[in-house]
Amino acid sequence: MIKKELKDLDLTLYEETLSNGLKIYIVPKKGNNIYVTLTAKYGSDILEFKNGNKDIKVVPGIAHFLEHKVFEVKDKIEPFAFYSKNGADCNASTTHEKTTYMFSSTDKLSENLNYLLDFVLDPYFTDENVEKEKGIIKEEITMIADNPFSKLNDTSLYNSFNIHPIKNSIGGKVEDIEKINKEMLYDVYNSFYNPNNMFVVVTGNVDEKEVIEIIKENQKKKKFNKYDTEIKKYEEKDNVFKKEETLYLPVSIPKLSVNIKINIENNTDYPLFLKRCALFHFFQIKFGSTSIFQEKLKKEGLITEDFGLNMVKTDKHFLFMILGESDNIELLKEKILEELKDTYIDDVDIERRNKVLISSAIYMSDSVFGINNKIVNNIIDYNEYIEDIPMIKKLTSKVVKEIISKTNFSNVSTVIVKKEDK
Repeated sequence: MIKKELKDLDLTLYEETLSNGLKIYIVPKKGNNIYVTLTAKYGSDILEFKNGNKDIKVVPGIAHFLEHKVFEVKDKIEPFAFYSKNGADCNASTTHEKTTYMFSSTDKLSENLNYLLDFVLDPYFTDENVEKEKGIIKEEITMIADNPFSKLNDTSLYNSFNIHPIKNSIGGKVEDIEKINKEMLYDVYNSFYNPNNMFVVVTGNVDEKEVIEIIKENQKKKKFNKYDTEIKKYEEKDNVFKKEETLYLPVSIPKLSVNIKINIENNTDYPLFLKRCALFHFFQIKFGSTSIFQEKLKKEGLITEDFGLNMVKTDKHFLFMILGESDNIELLKEKILEELKDTYIDDVDIERRNKVLISSAIYMSDSVFGINNKIVNNIIDYNEYIEDIPMIKKLTSKVVKEIISKTNFSNVSTVIVKKEDK
């Protein structure tokens, strides 16, 4: 077991890798709560891959569909009923890059943890239960299909990327769901739900040795095939697929997304963590809630409170999304694009942003959920846990400005959602 003292947070991180490849991360923290996540490094962006000698191509939406079907169990109490009986909560989520199963409780660690490892690692797919699930998933898709915010987000991703699967919505389309069958689910499950491609994070009122022992004993009883999966890489270009689009939906206030696609491979002088922080600094200083730009727009009555930032990433690109609402949406778009041309940011603002990041890291350390999510996201993004505060201290004004100066902000796609003129 590897022990790491997180001195800035007054916490200790324990790491262990089992003989079957399963990685375990534990942060004990006194209190009442226990939070456990089991994550597969498989999300909606993986549609083409090779398992051994078998080439496999699946449809968009299958990662989310699989998440639902993993909760299907044979000859035992189903997960939600089990955890409810134990006074615990359970859930799961699928993103572009991962699928995570979780429970939170105050006691019964061994019982709850064993059950999580058992139901996630024991799939039960039948023709009947797959067909039944299709109706549920298709209803979900239909419900959000005309939601203005979902439409804005999905179209922004689709128009910003050329061939990368992040173009597709996580849930897929109704026609995609129709193509899913039991065999396709097992192809995906057997390719990615393997200890060599999964990890457990346990945070809260636990003893690290007890956690390791529980997981070791559980995994001894299970057999897994050799992990032999190769994921297709995409040669995604820096230019956006479509520069602008207007969608017509019944909205009371028009909505806008200005999407800036940034190649993160070009600047090799700094690690990804610093590049990411520097770019966040830039967009927060220029367009964030405390920016001069946003304050001006509010004084002019040009925007509502729904003005903010979002970011998604692939292996090669960041996409920063500036989102807003306005009765004069074309003018708002014009002002954002104009502001984007001026890449100067002040040293004082950079220092202020560093302080915000440090305080956020310290605040996060008070929550077993925040600590757990931080570890999960770090493993997915960087394949290791990164201590924020020592890294942030390296993020001087000189470093931030150098990263910004070497960044191309010209690959932009805009999407507007508004009511059709009559």
